[in-house]
Amino acid sequence: MEDVWTMVHVERAALIDDLENLDAGRWDEPSLCGDWTVHDVVAHLVDTARTTRLGFVVGLARARFDFDRQNARGVERQRGASPQETLERLRRAASRTSTPSAPLDSRLVEEVVHGEDIRRPLGLTRSYPAEAVVRSLRLQTRTPASMGGAKELVARVRLTAVDADVSIGDGPEVSGTALSLLLAVSGRTVALDDLDGPGVDALAAAL
Repeated sequence: MEDVWTMVHVERAALIDDLENLDAGRWDEPSLCGDWTVHDVVAHLVDTARTTRLGFVVGLARARFDFDRQNARGVERQRGASPQETLERLRRAASRTSTPSAPLDSRLVEEVVHGEDIRRPLGLTRSYPAEAVVRSLRLQTRTPASMGGAKELVARVRLTAVDADVSIGDGPEVSGTALSLLLAVSGRTVALDDLDGPGVDALAAAL
């Protein structure tokens, strides 16, 4: 458990460093996460960093058990009047170890996937620790689609990482870096261009 939190805290700190000197106008650029801007995704990360188990349940009930509505309210709540205010909120929350009712590795998924949602549109790159990416990929492929995962998807294709000892699923092979596989099964279609193999078309059709 402590190892997971250490990795989470490293990712939060790395993102803060990357955004520290970002021009304010770039915070309004579209992210890879639906209709959210870069600023929205950072606000979401503040919200998830501050979320407790009880707070998650209460918030979900107030959102009538609509995850999208709950997330939108969290962004609205934690988005500051300026990018620097939101970044300061993330800085203050970065060392927290609170979590909603979910597997602890979901905190890694949040940091890695949303980290790329922010970095890729901005032209920023990060060499993520292999363990953080692999653990995130394994959790995503164990998690049902109804909870934002890709369990059903890996019944159709086999994911093989070229940079880690990971091969998951059944069906035609899809190969690429663990990070690209993670992004693809998390619904980020831009990662499909980084993948190879006879299963890429089937993967793309399922996203």
